[in-house]
Amino acid sequence: MEKQALIDMLNRDLADEHAAIIRYLVHGWMEGEDTPLGSSLISMSREEMWHMHWLGMIIGQLGGEPNFTPAPYPYDPTSRATILKSYVAYEEKLIPHYNEEANKVDDLHIRRVLHREAWESAIHARKFQRKLDKLSPEEAAGLPGGESELPKDLLDKLQAEVTSKYTEMLQHIRSSWLFQRDDIMGWKLMDQAMEKMKQLAHFAEDIAEDGIPPKFKPGDIDKSHTIGVALKKALEDVQAAGERHVKLGEDTEVKKHSGLVINLDLTVRQEQYQGEELEDWRKDR
Repeated sequence: MEKQALIDMLNRDLADEHAAIIRYLVHGWMEGEDTPLGSSLISMSREEMWHMHWLGMIIGQLGGEPNFTPAPYPYDPTSRATILKSYVAYEEKLIPHYNEEANKVDDLHIRRVLHREAWESAIHARKFQRKLDKLSPEEAAGLPGGESELPKDLLDKLQAEVTSKYTEMLQHIRSSWLFQRDDIMGWKLMDQAMEKMKQLAHFAEDIAEDGIPPKFKPGDIDKSHTIGVALKKALEDVQAAGERHVKLGEDTEVKKHSGLVINLDLTVRQEQYQGEELEDWRKDR
């Protein structure tokens, strides 16, 4: 298979795994992280993150540009039962798909990764079926989420922060994949990307707990091929976010929600740390 055709194929797979991450995360947050179903869905989303990461690493090694547009995730939102049935069908569809792709590839590592994507998708389908089988009739007929209580203005602010953190996270992931051969800088950026995922969750969980699905819609991704430019963009992003979050913490409505205040305090401290790290990394270039 020609290199560009391989990159294109892997990018389509990347989009499928990206979609699965978002679907399981949103559903898990709406069920609640402290519920058995919610926590298991979030755990499943983390496994999908590894699937996406393996594909992205290969795309970066091949010199390709990762596609960060999630594919559609078809599911029936009628009830928990229909949602989980959709998950089983989605994962089962990926089994022959990945195996067929693996048979087209000569590189042994890429072939192993694709075969692993297939058998882990089979495990996921079995896990979702087990969750479906364990639902009580009331749970099966119901839906995740509850009554919305937060004012729309605050929900809009939180959603804007989800979008911002999601974009920052994807930007760092892209840089880590493309610059993985640049000493250990790629891994340092991946570490920051994982921390941004935690920060994203701080805002998304409050939205989901209010019965509203968080929206994962990324902003523009900078496609620089120079590590210095990537680090400069990362520093500007984290500094702007820190200033914005300090101001958000002074919001009268925000102060009414102690959990959000705690998460904002943590996010601001993390952003200060990240900014100092990025400044040091830039000095070393």
